[in-house]
Amino acid sequence: MIPAAFEYAAPKTVDEALALMQKLGANAKVLAGGQSLLPMMKLRLANPAHVIDIGRIPNLRYIKEDGRHTLAIGTTTTHWEIESSDLLKKKCPLLAETAAQIGDVQVRNVGTIGGALAHADPAADYPAAILALEAEIIARGPKGTRTVKAGEFFKGIFTTALGADELLVEVRVPMLGTGTGGAYLKMGHPASGFAIVGCAAVVTVQGGKCASARVAFTGVSDRAFRDAAVEKAITGKALDAQSVAAAAEQAAGGVAPLSDYYASADYRSHLAKVFAKRALMKAVERAK
Repeated sequence: MIPAAFEYAAPKTVDEALALMQKLGANAKVLAGGQSLLPMMKLRLANPAHVIDIGRIPNLRYIKEDGRHTLAIGTTTTHWEIESSDLLKKKCPLLAETAAQIGDVQVRNVGTIGGALAHADPAADYPAAILALEAEIIARGPKGTRTVKAGEFFKGIFTTALGADELLVEVRVPMLGTGTGGAYLKMGHPASGFAIVGCAAVVTVQGGKCASARVAFTGVSDRAFRDAAVEKAITGKALDAQSVAAAAEQAAGGVAPLSDYYASADYRSHLAKVFAKRALMKAVERAK
């Protein structure tokens, strides 16, 4: 199918985009890479009268150091740019690893981190990594700029903390220092590549024990989430196969797993335990 007729605008600045959003209101949709919006428009699941293309705003596409411990990523930076960034591979390899598992080459060349996060698909890859990294989301609206912690950003299926008049303009992630390792592993849907279950883990090792752990899932529930039970079970423990396996058994215990034609709720619960163990072990290996 082809989309219904719409008006197209390509603002050159964030201020211009925000002005258009205020003027057009609910009749407009923001386009970044288009890998989520355009398929929805073709299927007539979304029928905006106006499309505001922010992909042509030049100062929203970057990866740079922002202070001593933080990396800043512009909202229209593509998955491929994140996947291939030498800076991210060195300072925050978890995010580059996650980007490399999104869709296929064509999707990664066009899709953007900002668009993926704002869309908040419950099976998207970035949200798990963003949560495990304790990243910050920078939003800009008519009242100025505000910072939203990753743990407060995802509200439900396709729902975030972004206001209707706000743009996601930047993502800030911490650099992973010595003694800290991260990993993102998933079982992907064979057709779409979306996560049936994906798990991101960040582990800090001190004296052979887990000083801290952050474990987050995507694909399991109606939104990405941190798993406090797994984190609590592994923190302070020796990082051997037995303790990691015991902690992983706590995975997804407090959520209602999704169920569909490809994976039942019980199967997703099982996979959450499997991938929690694998992601934790890989993160531990990288932290040493």
